[in-house]
Amino acid sequence: MVACAQVSSPVRRRVVTLPLVPEVVRQARREAAASLAEYGIGPADSAFVGSVLLVVSELVTNALRHAADQSPTADLIIAVGAGQLVIGVADQDPRLPGRSPYTVGEGLRTVRELAASYGGALGVEPAAHGCGKAVLARFILPGDTCR
Repeated sequence: MVACAQVSSPVRRRVVTLPLVPEVVRQARREAAASLAEYGIGPADSAFVGSVLLVVSELVTNALRHAADQSPTADLIIAVGAGQLVIGVADQDPRLPGRSPYTVGEGLRTVRELAASYGGALGVEPAAHGCGKAVLARFILPGDTCR
């Protein structure tokens, strides 16, 4: 895959704080789609954008299901630069998701597979604000996603 030269630098990052309520998944997808369009990643009906929006849905759904009891909000992170796209969801729940192939749920398995299909990976990091975690999906931008 050839990375998209138009978005290789500078790094652009958007963080949207979302309440962990049932309609959050729809809101997160809208925010992510708007960011992708703003960053010139598309077209909106491409397989890549569809995969990214599915990842957004899965990560936000996991935060809603597993972290809402400890975290009233979650941050949706959309960052692009150096030919990569990072989609992340950070919450205040210190519990880490299972990371082995035997303990990871179906949603994270889907996220891992989608990221890998675009040369990326799934990761978990401590949250930037000091408590909680961020679940991150990294993608290499395919050359045909640039407009």
